[in-house]
Amino acid sequence: MAIQKPSRRNFIKQLAGTAAAIAASPLASLADKQNVEERILQYERKFTANDQINIAVIGLGIMGNNDLQTSLKVPGVNLVGACDLYSGRLERAKEVYGKDLFTTNDYRKILDRKDVDAVIIATCDQWHSRISKDALAKGKHVYCEKPMVHYISEGQGVINAQKASKKTMQIGSQRVSSILYAKANELYKSGEIGKLNMVNAVYDRQSANGAWEYTMPLDASPQTVDWDRYIEGMQKIPYDPKKFFWWRNYKEFGTGVAGDLFVHLISGTHVITGSKGPDKIYASGQLAHWKDGRNVPDVMTAIMSYPETNEHPAFQLTLQVNFVSGTGGGESVQFIGDEGVMHVTGNGLSIHHSIMPKAPGIGGWDALGTYPEAMHKKLLEEYNQKYSAEDQKRPVKPDIVYKTPAGYNEDLEHHLNFYNGIRTGKPVVEDAVFGFRAAAPCLACNESYFKKKIIFWDPENMKLKESNA
Repeated sequence: MAIQKPSRRNFIKQLAGTAAAIAASPLASLADKQNVEERILQYERKFTANDQINIAVIGLGIMGNNDLQTSLKVPGVNLVGACDLYSGRLERAKEVYGKDLFTTNDYRKILDRKDVDAVIIATCDQWHSRISKDALAKGKHVYCEKPMVHYISEGQGVINAQKASKKTMQIGSQRVSSILYAKANELYKSGEIGKLNMVNAVYDRQSANGAWEYTMPLDASPQTVDWDRYIEGMQKIPYDPKKFFWWRNYKEFGTGVAGDLFVHLISGTHVITGSKGPDKIYASGQLAHWKDGRNVPDVMTAIMSYPETNEHPAFQLTLQVNFVSGTGGGESVQFIGDEGVMHVTGNGLSIHHSIMPKAPGIGGWDALGTYPEAMHKKLLEEYNQKYSAEDQKRPVKPDIVYKTPAGYNEDLEHHLNFYNGIRTGKPVVEDAVFGFRAAAPCLACNESYFKKKIIFWDPENMKLKESNA
């Protein structure tokens, strides 16, 4: 039975509710309201055949299905094809979207279809670059899951392909389109935390599924999995169901916690700060718990040094992923400045201010009490003459708390951004350049971890450097 798509009326109702919630917020900005209102106006009109966007999905795993379901919530988007290398997922696609749906295990047959306007690429990481370039060359718009590439060396090729095609390409780090991150950027630029000097970003988990040990199908075998196509272009290796269904755990097919989760944290950081990336990267890690044959760490930390630019001061970024975290897991990013900290979580943010007084401290945990009494008194007198009572007080500013509206969906926002780009020709928020600038430092973390060395990166020109010379 085919899945029912949401009506345009329900879609507009959801956007209108978001607009109303934003307008009522004490932190509402004109830009937030205008963006929502523009989308309502766009989707109030009826769609013609020329407005319809026919899509196909390549890779029907967890993210492929999630991306497809989200895309189909956008009015005027229609599914015409699906590709996967496991026959069970193609069977499931027909169960959900109709027995007449075109399915294949060869993505090139998807790209050859004249009725496909755009493709969602949600394969394992090693296929992202290849399929993206082929799709762009065939004149298709591309939504590609993060990380945009498997290796840093592939980045410029994808950027060039997107530029040559003049087609819309969006990378799948959904928070980049979120009103939460737009609000965080607004507050950051207004100086609410003072001068930024450090960002601490954490994405922890504590479960087998969270550590990518997904449920295996009962019929996994060389007969149901097109293994030869899966490893095409690689050195021949025997069929291994783990390397297919748990591909994130293997550096030959995925990019580990750095490429999968660091990318989310860096993407958000770049949106908020306007940064193009770090110039120095170092990572460390270990395989602490999930010793299931994977060859990537389940605990990883990284330090990245961001140079001063016109957009932001120099700051340090620390990244952490722990797949066996006794905290129970969770995601949070703290932007720390010299006047406060902005804490960004899944659906909200808070800012707490801590502003130093104009006067330096005296007394308390201080050497003052170790001096002779006469000197002690003289130093206090001089201090009070130099600094007024007001100078000695810490300035106080109220905390700020912001929550996204109930029911707000940043995934839908990101897909809306993509299809708006296709329809209007306007730039999307996470094009190939942004996607590569987010992916490359994370892929450099893997290189740093495996080679035990500092990686130097040119964020402006998007190139590896041999040294800091």
